[in-house]
Amino acid sequence: MKKKQPQHPGGGADSWPHAAPAGGAPAGLGGWKRRVSLLPLLRFSLRDYGFCMATLLVFCLGSLFYQLSGGPPRFLLDLRQYLGNSTYLDDHGPPPSKVLPFPSQVVYNRVGKCGSRTVVLLLRILSEKHGFNLVTSDIHNKTRLTKNEQMELIKNISTAEQPYLFTRHVHFLNFSRFGGDQPVYINIIRDPVSRFLSNYFFRRFGDWRGEQNHMIRTPSMRQEERYLDINECILENYPECSNPRLFYIIPYFCGQHPRCREPGEWALERAKLNVNENFLLVGILEELEDVLLLLERFLPHYFKGVLSIYKDPEHRKLGNMTVTVKKTVPSPEAVQILYQRMRYEYEFYHYVKEQFHLLKRKFGLKSHVSRSPLRPQFFIPTPLETEEPIDDEEQDDEKWLEDIYKR
Repeated sequence: MKKKQPQHPGGGADSWPHAAPAGGAPAGLGGWKRRVSLLPLLRFSLRDYGFCMATLLVFCLGSLFYQLSGGPPRFLLDLRQYLGNSTYLDDHGPPPSKVLPFPSQVVYNRVGKCGSRTVVLLLRILSEKHGFNLVTSDIHNKTRLTKNEQMELIKNISTAEQPYLFTRHVHFLNFSRFGGDQPVYINIIRDPVSRFLSNYFFRRFGDWRGEQNHMIRTPSMRQEERYLDINECILENYPECSNPRLFYIIPYFCGQHPRCREPGEWALERAKLNVNENFLLVGILEELEDVLLLLERFLPHYFKGVLSIYKDPEHRKLGNMTVTVKKTVPSPEAVQILYQRMRYEYEFYHYVKEQFHLLKRKFGLKSHVSRSPLRPQFFIPTPLETEEPIDDEEQDDEKWLEDIYKR
C-alpha cells in the first residue's frame, strides 16, 4: 500500500523536501540544488541598499542638470559615447546648417534725401514679414570714418545674424580690405539739384512729421541762417551752397579715401567703378516704383511684395509725412550756377540713370524719361531713352541675374 506524500501548507504535494532521502540522490536532485542556489540573491544588505539609492540620486541630479543647462551634463554624454556611438551621434551631433538665401549679406548705405526714409519704412514691414535681420544705426551724421572706425563697423556688420540687411548713411566701405566678406550693396539717388534743395529746406524747416522736427536736428542754427533766402545763398557763394558741400552723392560710392571728398575726375571714376563691381542695383528716386520692382526681382527674400505695400493707402499716408516743407524754387540764374558747380554730380547721376535703364530693358520695363523742370536744356545733355523692350536674342533674365551675383 502506497504512503501518502506530505502535503504543503498551501495544499498539494510539498515540492521543497527538507532532507535528501537516504540511500542516494533521487532523480530530481539537480533541480532542487538550482532552486536552493537562488536564495542568496534575494537577500539585500544595508550596503547594497545604499548603493542603489546613490545610483538613483546620481541619475536624478543628472536629469536636473539637463533641464537647467539646456542639455545633458558632459559626463552623461561621455558615458553614452562610451556605451555606444550610434545613439550619441544621432541625438547630439551638430545641428543641420541653416539654408541661407543668396545673397545673405546686403548693405544699403543710403544717400541722404533720396527717399531713404520711405525705403526704411518699407524694410521694417518686410523684415517682420520675411524674417530677415534688419540692422539699423542710430548714427545719422557721420559718413566719413577713420581706419579704426571702419574696422569696428565692418566687424559689427559681419557678425550680424544672417540673412541681414544693414542700412546707414555712410560712404562706401571696402570689406575685403579688412579681410571681411564683401556684401552686396544697393542704393538710390536722385537729381542732384532736387536733392540739394530738399536737404537745404529740411535742415531749416523739417517735414510734416512735426513742427519742431527741424529744431531738434539743427538746434544751434541762427535765425538769420535759418531764414536765409536760397537765391542769396547760391549767388553769394555761401559755404552751404558751394563746393565741397555740393559734392555729396559721389562720395557714397567712391568710398572712404580722402580724395573721394574732392570734386574731380578721380572720385567720379572710382565711384563708377564701385557701382559696376560692388552694387547690385543703384536706382533712381524719380522712378521709385521701377526700383522696387527690380529689388523684388533681384532680392525676393528681402523685397517680395514690396510694391503692394508701397501702394497701400496706409503706407502712402506715412510716406507723405516725410515730405520736406516750405520748399521754394530758386531763380533760373541760381539754378544754372548750381548745375555748373555740380557738373561731376550730374555726370555720375546720368551714368547711373543710363545703367538703371539698361537693367529695366533686361526685364522688359519701359523707361519714361521725365525731365526736371529746373534743368537748363542748353547745359545738361539729355540721356538716351530706352523705350524699346528686351530683344528675344538677348540672354534670359535668370542667367543674366546669376552673372550679376558672380561679380
